[in-house]
Amino acid sequence: MQTQYETITIMSPLLTEDQVKEVSGKFRDYLTQNQAEIVHEESWGLRKLAYPIKKKSTGFYNLIEFKSDPALIQKLEIEYKRDERILRFLTVAQNKHAMAFSERRKRGEFNRERKERVRTERD
Repeated sequence: MQTQYETITIMSPLLTEDQVKEVSGKFRDYLTQNQAEIVHEESWGLRKLAYPIKKKSTGFYNLIEFKSDPALIQKLEIEYKRDERILRFLTVAQNKHAMAFSERRKRGEFNRERKERVRTERD
């Protein structure tokens, strides 16, 4: 039985754009080689961290949504821990509400709502 998961990784800010793509590609390939189905992937770019991690105050964020067997998650997280370019990661199983929220986020509904709210506050 396959479950839908979402994993967010924070990569070192010392990486170049090509290295960031290489790291995200490495884990995308790892998932597909282990019979996971990639549903969606987003690169959020360089963002400020809420607190320093390994003396770094920024990091490259990457989100991958995928469907896989639950046994793969432990192996994936071991791979994240082995890669020194990954500062932090979080993998969560999505329930029906999280999947609905994710679909709305992909369509950009939240960005539009925020832009409309800002416009009305200015007027």
